[in-house]
Amino acid sequence: MSLELKPLANAVKPRGPVILAIMDGVGIGPGDESDMVAAAHTPHLDWLKENAPHSQLKAHGTAVGMPDDGDMGNSEVGHNAIGAGRVFAQGAKLVNIAVEDKSVYQGETWKACVKKVKDSGGKIHFMGLLSDGNVHTHIRHLESMLKQAHEEGLPTARVHALLDGRDVDPVSAERYVERIEDVMTDLNNDGADYCIASGGGRLYITMDRYDADWPMVERGWNCHVHGQGREFTSAQDAIVQLRADDPGVLDQDLKEFVITRDGAPVGKIEDGDAVILFNFRGDRAMEISKTFDAGEDFDRFDRGQVPDVLFVGMLQYDAELGIPKNFLVTPPQIDNPMGEYIADAGLSQLAISETQKYGHVTYFFNGNRSGKFNDELEEYVEIQGDNVSFDQRPWMKCGEITDVVLDSMRNRKHDMIRINYPNGDMVGHTGDLQAVKISVEATDLSIGRLMKEAKKCGAILVITADHGNADEMYDHNKDGSIKIGKDGTPASKTSHTLNPVPVYFYDPDGNHNIKIADREGLGISSLAASIFNLLGFEAPADYDPSIIEVN
Repeated sequence: MSLELKPLANAVKPRGPVILAIMDGVGIGPGDESDMVAAAHTPHLDWLKENAPHSQLKAHGTAVGMPDDGDMGNSEVGHNAIGAGRVFAQGAKLVNIAVEDKSVYQGETWKACVKKVKDSGGKIHFMGLLSDGNVHTHIRHLESMLKQAHEEGLPTARVHALLDGRDVDPVSAERYVERIEDVMTDLNNDGADYCIASGGGRLYITMDRYDADWPMVERGWNCHVHGQGREFTSAQDAIVQLRADDPGVLDQDLKEFVITRDGAPVGKIEDGDAVILFNFRGDRAMEISKTFDAGEDFDRFDRGQVPDVLFVGMLQYDAELGIPKNFLVTPPQIDNPMGEYIADAGLSQLAISETQKYGHVTYFFNGNRSGKFNDELEEYVEIQGDNVSFDQRPWMKCGEITDVVLDSMRNRKHDMIRINYPNGDMVGHTGDLQAVKISVEATDLSIGRLMKEAKKCGAILVITADHGNADEMYDHNKDGSIKIGKDGTPASKTSHTLNPVPVYFYDPDGNHNIKIADREGLGISSLAASIFNLLGFEAPADYDPSIIEVN
């Protein structure tokens, strides 16, 4: 079905492209010593704040389809909202509902897991991020599934715990291990054999994305499936010892470990078992799902003996590719995203980022769809990221991204360009303040390069963010003061924030006479309607209202 855009009355077509530049993780912070966006030298963003039409947008909670306004935004839901131009209930909300009303346990997939284990006499495994960050998972979903498995008579369950330290406090793994072990202890007192079987940091094993580091997935596979890794008698002992061996290590970087009993791993994944990946966010669930679901043609690494199991995802992470084949909850159905409208209007588009956020300006931006809407009109460019810790390369690839965009601007290649500069988010998660400050400054430098070229070619820049991160690098108390840790220093924060994000409109030709509309409470989903207006079209009637008025 072709999607039609109506011309905007008295619209003035810009000489150059309309460019959406998303500064990932660059929110509007408290302005105190925790705020590396405020601390950074950002002459171009400062100029825009003084001279260009600008506003603030909501980028968390219900404004991006999360269950509650206490929930952080993230890059997945942020790009969904920006690209869709509307707010859809996200995976976290859909899973919450399905778990709370127990409808997930009435579905055929859950029943198949129970039957598989009962028929084989095997184990049910739960693999995923042990966290209440509500970005990739929530621990209460795991708690509910363990209790349901016990209620349905499954005697043996194993948890393969990926440690967070990224969407939650950077050194907090013991808290989540203790919480889930308390639940399992109660079930074990009632005759079950439930325990943690393996684990490790989310950035060291299992949770790679965008094919950036398959050895991560290989380490996770060997750990979870084959029981290969440093052996401990408990997860708590593993965490304590791994920290002692590598002082200063964050939870996300802890090496893999395996729990043993009587000298043998307690939780190898074997023929007849069922495996539930309880992550609801798709980007870091795709590769391990492919590893379980792929047939004999899998060529990423040697999987060894592949067990005959029923593998299930919390959601289907890519409906078009059918990954995974089996899933518990139907994912959000996002229709008619901005990119599809623009393609159907016959306009050319460029989507570009580096590896870590490439899928966000393509897959997530397009409503969780792989591929293009029009191969002739769309160009997707992935700048290969460096496989090093982001605090060691805080400038990342923003210069190379900008080089490609400047070439497009100079040669009039595209009508609409969307960019993700990952720096503020990816470096923000490291907790290294100096590196985070540099990451914001590198992003600002790139924005300045775009502004300079926009003057020449008549491009219009829309500069914004998908959520906050670099804007609040210390935890805060409820009164707004900075929280002090046990060691007397500010408590580090590596997670996203609840802060609003900026949006700046830079129109060097000035023909659009852009004004910020008198509308309160807008979120980043309203960026799409604004882009349509700048391209000379009315926004679709069901899109969230535009941030601006033109002409």
